[in-house]
Amino acid sequence: MGEALAEARLSLVDGDVPVGAVVLDPEGRIVGRGHNRREAEHDPTAHAEILALRGAAASAHSWRLDGHTLVVTLEPCAMCAGALLQARIPRLVIGAWDEKAGATGSRWDLVRDGRIGAKVEVVSGVREAECAALLTEFFEARRG
Repeated sequence: MGEALAEARLSLVDGDVPVGAVVLDPEGRIVGRGHNRREAEHDPTAHAEILALRGAAASAHSWRLDGHTLVVTLEPCAMCAGALLQARIPRLVIGAWDEKAGATGSRWDLVRDGRIGAKVEVVSGVREAECAALLTEFFEARRG
């Protein structure tokens, strides 16, 4: 989660919501990294998770990321949850929950929805206070 938090802080450079993600291969090595780049790239799909998954797929030379783990500072949205499922990621580690738009256990739970055969292990609350504080500080400064 420390590496994902470091990625999240990089989002601040472009004024984007500080969310970071890393993908670990089955041996625990980081093979994909990402942080929100929607503002920098003018791209609504440039979420941390999507960018980390793209990097991991390039590293694996495959879109199938069986045995990999996605670690992200904020619970994934529906788009990112869908991408996680498409990549066949079996494990998700979350820092803070997203009660507004989360799609992996709070608002919705796409990654464990039996109707689509989803069976992703979700580990939540990892360094939750740090992940949440980064987001709170960002939004308080914007409202300030």
